[in-house]
Amino acid sequence: MKYRDLINKMTLEEKASLMSGKDFWQTQNIERLGIPSMFLADGPHGIRKQAEAADHLGLNPSIPATCFPTAATVANSWNVELGEQIGHHLGQEAAAQKVHVLLGPGINMKRDPLCGRNFEYFSEDPYLAGKMAAGYIRGIQEHGVSACVKHFAVNNQEERRMSIDTIVDERTLREMYLTAFEIAITEGKPQTVMSSYNKLNGTYTNENLHLMQDILRKEWEFDGVVVTDWGGSNDRIAGLIAGNELEMPTTAGETNAEIVQAVKSGKLDEEVLNQCVDRLLQLVFTTEKALADNGKGKGKGKTELPIEQHHSAAQVAAEESIVLLKNEGGILPLPSARKVAVIGDFAKEARYQGAGSSVVNPTKLDQTLQLLEHFGIDSIGYEPGFERYGKRNRSKLSRACALAKQADIVLLYIGLDEVTEAEGLDRPSMRLPDNQVALLAALHEVNPNIVAVLSCGAAIEMPWIHQVKGLIHGYLSGQAGAKAILRVLTGQVNPSGKLAETYPLRYEDTPAASHFPGKEVSVEYRESLFFGYRYYDKARVDVLYPFGYGLSYTSFAYSGLSVDSTGAMFTITNSGSMDGMEIAQLYVGCASDNIFRPNKELKGFKKLFLRAGESKEVYIPFDDKAFRYFNIKTNRWEVEEADYAIMVGASSMDIRLEANLHVNGSGALLPYEPAKLPSYYSGKASNVPQAEFEHLLGYPAPNATWDRTQPLGYNDTIAQCQYAKGWFARFAFHAMTFAHWFLQKIGKRSTANLIMMSVYHMPFRGIARMTGGIVNMPMLDGMLMIVNGSFFKGLRHLLRERKKLMQTASLDKEIT
Repeated sequence: MKYRDLINKMTLEEKASLMSGKDFWQTQNIERLGIPSMFLADGPHGIRKQAEAADHLGLNPSIPATCFPTAATVANSWNVELGEQIGHHLGQEAAAQKVHVLLGPGINMKRDPLCGRNFEYFSEDPYLAGKMAAGYIRGIQEHGVSACVKHFAVNNQEERRMSIDTIVDERTLREMYLTAFEIAITEGKPQTVMSSYNKLNGTYTNENLHLMQDILRKEWEFDGVVVTDWGGSNDRIAGLIAGNELEMPTTAGETNAEIVQAVKSGKLDEEVLNQCVDRLLQLVFTTEKALADNGKGKGKGKTELPIEQHHSAAQVAAEESIVLLKNEGGILPLPSARKVAVIGDFAKEARYQGAGSSVVNPTKLDQTLQLLEHFGIDSIGYEPGFERYGKRNRSKLSRACALAKQADIVLLYIGLDEVTEAEGLDRPSMRLPDNQVALLAALHEVNPNIVAVLSCGAAIEMPWIHQVKGLIHGYLSGQAGAKAILRVLTGQVNPSGKLAETYPLRYEDTPAASHFPGKEVSVEYRESLFFGYRYYDKARVDVLYPFGYGLSYTSFAYSGLSVDSTGAMFTITNSGSMDGMEIAQLYVGCASDNIFRPNKELKGFKKLFLRAGESKEVYIPFDDKAFRYFNIKTNRWEVEEADYAIMVGASSMDIRLEANLHVNGSGALLPYEPAKLPSYYSGKASNVPQAEFEHLLGYPAPNATWDRTQPLGYNDTIAQCQYAKGWFARFAFHAMTFAHWFLQKIGKRSTANLIMMSVYHMPFRGIARMTGGIVNMPMLDGMLMIVNGSFFKGLRHLLRERKKLMQTASLDKEIT
């Protein structure tokens, strides 16, 4: 251990104190030993450092920082170097704000398009997500700030995220849900990893020895710090044994006392605690030194943010990430001589970021209406056309149609609102709000020349696609997104983004739809490997827009593919009349059917700039992930000897070049009996029977429903009060659900969402873990007595324990 001498000077109580937060965002310091606090801040696409009134849901404003495009947006750039540049700027701003650990990037897989936090995640493909995340991490850590890759792992729904048990087979876990983390950690080398809230196959992730020790520590050789998601600690001792050093936020010393007692009783080996302390000290001292070095020569250690420079960088990031989805009749770029009607509430107030813990207070914010005159657009006027949060408004629709009649082209800004895509909630559907769809239909009746600008952070259904001639998807493009979109619309920038996720025709086509989200105890990943393009391709299900799709104002030709054991080489020519960038995608498919697989999987990509008429040779090497699969019999990565199709294309469904390569294998025994897994061998895995899924798992799936006969405990959710024995708990549940319904009815959707995010799906232990010591576990015991039918006994216990807590706090204050 690097800090053995320092650790030997600590008391047991001091060691334990370092394992949890000092407050909501800071770690504990030990002044007598010169151990400082660290500050942790949210920051997947911008720093959210709260000076006061700290919260974890983005309710209170933070110190101004550059709001870059979200991960879901930048993933469409397919540009790892761009991700590294964004990371560089994020790290610079974190260092300037004295942030030691930046909580991002998030790289969970987009298993289902309704996951409410998909706007924070890169892709449905682990290879693309991992490569992009590694770029972010390298950039952030250039400044000595630690990146914190999250949420480890298999956290793919927001509903019941703090208690849901994710049931997934080992091969799917390794190939689909851990590969992005593997790439990010082994190539990006973050100093911190955040464990997720959920259980994985029966054990909370931060207590899961297979995940935390076998894979993270031993296989990937991660030697940094694991921090819980806020309030995500269940059994503190089990977490420490698994190697989860830091619990956040503070529990006001409650779990510290648990650690001390566990060491004294022999439940926890003190040497295990010492190792956790050592890793934490390494993080503390390395980040503190880096921040001190960054502050030298800057006055009082304060660095001025280059606001304009970073705003420009956010604009460049947005420009490279915008996706042109439709351009019928070459309606784009907008002709300068045409009269344009600008319609849509998002043109006035941009939808540029998600909601929840990632909310950034931008340093400045571009708005479309304020920029139109700078782009030579002959705007004849603006109308909002619709109410932002879904309410019907006939007068707004009528005024918008009247304006549209006078225009040559309608520029329509539509999308999802801030309360639809939010942390803690999953989306109820893939549809745009009805009032926006109605507006589009009405506009199409009076003027068919419609160019839509779409703002949202995840896939949506587009049954209205025939009513627009042009479609620009800006995703959530950050504080400079409005200007970036206008530059693409007017042709100052040739769009080069390509989708990092598939857009199905309808939600019912999504393979996980019948098992998303898990509503009670567990969620079963019955589709296994087959989600995203892997499913649609194998099962031959038509989609609206395939993975990797995106148009340009120019055209690109592919030629001359040659393949050997080291990689693929080919030529791309800009065969159009405008300079532009192309993203070449390399897919690999195995010709053997001995092991079930997707038809093709992304194994490499390259983005390059080409002037009109220019040709460039492209080389994409194979790496250790190009031909591997995880064998459940050998419990390791293997390569099957077979012929492999090497495919190069402009999207997953637009393969331009193909060659065959024979690859020698590792000689492992075949892991499956095809006759027992027909759904997986066919790829038609959207409705897998339970018996077949259990054969894949290798054990019976746990009961997915609550046991309504048992008393409620720490890990049961407040929503389960609906069947509690105690009348008071049932009354509270019905009051809560009525309040949620009423708030939605009167248009207070944000407040209604807060009930679901912070109360409804919260496990009872979260009341203690998230209140910073205001409620402790003995008080929670009293609450559970009330919930389980012993009202007066529980109330007396609650009040007695509250009194004890207040007396202890008062005594501690006197001592200090």
